[in-house]
This record gives sequence, structure tokens and C-alpha cells, in this order.
Amino acid sequence: MDMKHVKDYISWLYFQYLLITCSYVLEPWEQSMFHTITVTVFAMVVYTAYVFVPIHVRLAFEFFSQIFGGQPESTV
Repeated sequence: MDMKHVKDYISWLYFQYLLITCSYVLEPWEQSMFHTITVTVFAMVVYTAYVFVPIHVRLAFEFFSQIFGGQPESTV
């Protein structure tokens, strides 16, 4: 890929982000606060999903395997 094409595509995505969130009408300091909060919330959601989703999937798998006749774990 051409680097100019990639740069144009990223700038187009950023422009779409500004349009969708209507943050292009904010002042520069308001934009920086908005972007900081947005990135922080997104990072917390990704971290929470990374940490807790596998645990819940494992617990759900164990629960449904017991319901549908899975072998109980040995207590020895």
C-alpha cells in the first residue's frame, strides 16, 4: 500500500469520527477533554472484557455441562 493512501484513509476515519461524535464544533480544549474521556472509557471496556469475559465463559461452560449431563469433577 502507498503511505499517502494510508494517511488519507486515517485522516478520513478521523474526520468521520469527528462528524459522528459532533466534536468538531467543540473548542480545542473541549475536544482534548472529550477525546481523553472517550479513550479512557474505551480502554476500560477493553480491559474489562479481556479480564472478565474468559472467566464468565468458563463458568457458563461448566454450568451448562453439568445441566446437560457432563461428568462431575473428581473430589479425590
